[in-house]
Amino acid sequence: MNKNIYVGNLSWGCTDQDLRNLFADFGEVASARVIEDRETGRSRGFGFVEMDADGATQAIEALNGTSFQGRDLRVNEAQPRERRPRY
Repeated sequence: MNKNIYVGNLSWGCTDQDLRNLFADFGEVASARVIEDRETGRSRGFGFVEMDADGATQAIEALNGTSFQGRDLRVNEAQPRERRPRY
């Protein structure tokens, strides 16, 4: 079963492939995506990686707080998105 990992404090130049390469050392990466602003297309500074559960646990422990592309990463298991009221 795969786990979804939140990766925060990414550099503005980080790509989906950069994320995939970073996490590939820990197991099979199903998907890696840097979240972009809908209007500008610019990175929002965070992303998500989906990978096997064992690899995810190892990656979180190994990568949280480490420097990547000049930024200290925040890496943890992704939490379900909170529902926001529509106005």
